[in-house]
Amino acid sequence: MLMSNLVSSCSQHEAHAKDERLFELRVYYPHPGKLEALHNRFRDHTLALFEKHGLEHVGYWVTDEEESKLVYIVAFEDKEAKELAWKNFIEDPDWKAAYADSIKDGRLVEKIDSTLLRTTDYSPAIMHSVADPARVFELRTYKTTDGNLPNLDERFRSATMDLFEKHGATNLVYFHIAEGEPGAEDTLVYLLAHPSTDARHKMFEDFRNDPDWKKARAASEEAAGGSLTVEDGVSSLMLLPADYSKIR
Repeated sequence: MLMSNLVSSCSQHEAHAKDERLFELRVYYPHPGKLEALHNRFRDHTLALFEKHGLEHVGYWVTDEEESKLVYIVAFEDKEAKELAWKNFIEDPDWKAAYADSIKDGRLVEKIDSTLLRTTDYSPAIMHSVADPARVFELRTYKTTDGNLPNLDERFRSATMDLFEKHGATNLVYFHIAEGEPGAEDTLVYLLAHPSTDARHKMFEDFRNDPDWKKARAASEEAAGGSLTVEDGVSSLMLLPADYSKIR
């Protein structure tokens, strides 16, 4: 795999200062048939206006499903900077004009979900990267049993991330829900990259069968007195990179 703008050793073992920025994960649900128009609005207007007003690009993806959604992550210095950036963006005359022009044939987006995030202390540094051949991405969310988020963090820190890398996945970034937000005490959100969908399936099959994983899981659950995640508490969303994403 050929990479540009990426230090190849950007694993969890690389020492770096914790990223203290506030991140926002946004999911746009386009009206039927409006996804390409939404992409065009981002390419032609939104991205530049984000930069103008201090919204830092992390990555842009679409869900790998029949009715695709746009998923993206932006970053801010802090919550006050986030509020000011969005206020200035929404009030920008160039945005108002671009928005009005884009919806002449109907609104593009039905609804938007927003989640505020902070990186964990073990997250790799976020690196903009472009892979050739193209990769697929996976956004995973874990909801823990009561009080077990620190135990889940420790399992990822000491075992899971290494085993993901061992079996072919790339750890991109790990988040907690931001302080004061719903899920802050019990939710882990992270992003992986895989060479392909088939490679992703094989990676998880090999990972689950790895004796080191079985040992790490058993030890963590014994220490916690049971499962670290609630029933059906693990969800996965497969993503494909937008052509304008800085991570793809």
